[in-house]
Amino acid sequence: SLQDQFDNLEKHTQWGIDVLEKYIKFVKERTEIELSYAKQLRNLSKKYQPKKNSKEEEEYRYTSTRAFLATLNEMNDYAGQHEVISENMTSLIIGELTRYVQELKQERKSHFHDGRKAQQHIETCWKQLEASKRRFERDCKEADRAQQYFEKMDADINVTKADVEKARQQAQLRHQMAEDSKAEYSSTLQKFNSEQHEHYYTNIPNIFQKIQEMEERRIVRIGESMKTFAEVDRQVIPIIGKCLDEITKAAESVDHKNDSQMVIEAFKSGFEPPGDVDFEDFTQPMKRTVSESSLSNSRGDGKYEPKFGGKSKGKLWPFIKKNKLMSLLTSPHQPPPPPPASASPSAVPNGPQSPKQQKEPLSHRFNEFMTSKPKIHCFRSLKRGGAGPEDFSNLPPEQRRKKLQQKVDELNKDIQKEMDQRDALTKMKDVYIKNPQMGDAASVDHRLAELGQNIEKLRLEVQKFEGWLADVEGRLPARTEQARRQSGLYEAQNTAAVNSCAQDRESPDGSYTEEQSQETEMKVPATDFDDEFDDEEPLPTIGTCKALYTFEGQNEGTISVAEGEMLYVIEEDKGDGWTRIRRNEDEEGYVPTSYVEVYLDKNAK
Repeated sequence: SLQDQFDNLEKHTQWGIDVLEKYIKFVKERTEIELSYAKQLRNLSKKYQPKKNSKEEEEYRYTSTRAFLATLNEMNDYAGQHEVISENMTSLIIGELTRYVQELKQERKSHFHDGRKAQQHIETCWKQLEASKRRFERDCKEADRAQQYFEKMDADINVTKADVEKARQQAQLRHQMAEDSKAEYSSTLQKFNSEQHEHYYTNIPNIFQKIQEMEERRIVRIGESMKTFAEVDRQVIPIIGKCLDEITKAAESVDHKNDSQMVIEAFKSGFEPPGDVDFEDFTQPMKRTVSESSLSNSRGDGKYEPKFGGKSKGKLWPFIKKNKLMSLLTSPHQPPPPPPASASPSAVPNGPQSPKQQKEPLSHRFNEFMTSKPKIHCFRSLKRGGAGPEDFSNLPPEQRRKKLQQKVDELNKDIQKEMDQRDALTKMKDVYIKNPQMGDAASVDHRLAELGQNIEKLRLEVQKFEGWLADVEGRLPARTEQARRQSGLYEAQNTAAVNSCAQDRESPDGSYTEEQSQETEMKVPATDFDDEFDDEEPLPTIGTCKALYTFEGQNEGTISVAEGEMLYVIEEDKGDGWTRIRRNEDEEGYVPTSYVEVYLDKNAK
């Protein structure tokens, strides 16, 4: 029946809408996968990006690591293209189809509503026809009964003429009603046939045609969406290909020769190999003299003149100072000078026992030097990380020059920033002076004063590092007195700290800088240089001592004392013959243990 066809079409069109919604869900899940993939790619790229101001960032100066960095950046762009796929699919497919599905549902509802309305109309016409037909049939039967009753009354002689007349009128009335019902039935039938013809040949075919067109548009639309699905992917292929081309280009830019040369430039020390070691004749009864090429040194006059060949005078071995080199190649424990008018240090109370000077083979000393590591794990005076001296004196000359130049450049940048701020504030102050309603000119004076102080401090720092840089580059023949004092003080503090924390302690006079200070007392100058160490707590005193003899502390790390002078003990003899003492808050250093009489007191402050 026609109703069955409507039911079938209704089910089929609903199935078509379900297919569309299923496809929309499929594309939506695809976009979520693309977004998740892009996010994972971005996180991967971010994970392997070099951290700012870290050692990893320095490693990206090589061509191989720069190529890897370019790969990471291209992977970031690659992830961006997958985000573009997701965005385009969302807007061109999901958004469009979602709107179309809503429109399709409304159109389908309208068509089937029209179909049900037409069906109801024809059913109503049929019911009217049936009612008219039944009325006509009833009236005809009533007319026949009335006619029969009239004929019966007319044949009966006992019935009055009036009753006969009444029966005749009734029969005529019924006959007229039958005629009227016949005419109405004929008219209703004709109308129904017309309506039925229009229903089956016009209305229903039109509705079916609209439903068919709607379904065909749905099929075309889902096909176009599938085509768009492929086009969205195809549109990003050229950009993805470009990303891959850039990765290939970065890989081809890797230059092994250039990377090797950068390593050479980064780690070359500027040292020259040592000269040949001279033969030392121990068969001669005379006192052994030190040859120019000998790797041992004499501390008698407090000066060092090691010579490693003709042109290597004054050069340092890699990553080590001269005093460390000398101490490694001779004896690890240099004894302090004996007290005056004494045959041996043991003749004085509290004097140290002379260490046994066993001569080890030169090859053993050389191997010990080549495998030794700088002991910088517990600098007391370096609270800012303990990486090394401020003047980078622990580095080879070439590396030290680079570090100093880098420091000077950084300080100059800081000065420029401060000056830019000062200029901006000065302009602001001028504006306030001309237009008082905009602000108080006096409010920026404090900040201007701070900036001026900061600039002055930075300039002093620049002068200090430029002095060290000039010293390294050989532009200045000698340091100024102030720079020498500052450098000497800093190195003396470093030396004292190393001596106090290292297990294999060296003697204080073993601390050597490029130009040893000949000052007898190291007094702390009140400069900005010492601001970094103002918060350091001094070592506690563990007792007192009395100077038995006068000692001229000419070497760095030592302190001069006068006979009979009372001083504080802050570190007792560790077995190397030296005791660390303090005169006041600004003066401390090492003296030979045999020159003082120590009174230990654990409760002394």
